[in-house]
Amino acid sequence: MGRKDSSTAKLPVDQYRKQIGKQDYKKTKPILRATKLKAEAKKTAIGIKEVGLVLAAILALLLAFYTFFYLRLSTNIDSDLDPDED
Repeated sequence: MGRKDSSTAKLPVDQYRKQIGKQDYKKTKPILRATKLKAEAKKTAIGIKEVGLVLAAILALLLAFYTFFYLRLSTNIDSDLDPDED
């Protein structure tokens, strides 16, 4: 059978978290508020990769439309020309 006192022993991770929590209480409120705002801004900021992907998608879409209409119009112009009109 297992020991009863083993369930009450704290893990090193829990002890570390408790120590970090105590250190946070030592900081002043404005410093904590600034740290939280900085972390929140970092999470919600749009990265360069996302902007690049959106721009690449828009460029690919425009290129697809351009090639579609270019090929569509170029075949119509060629079929309208008669080689006997020279």
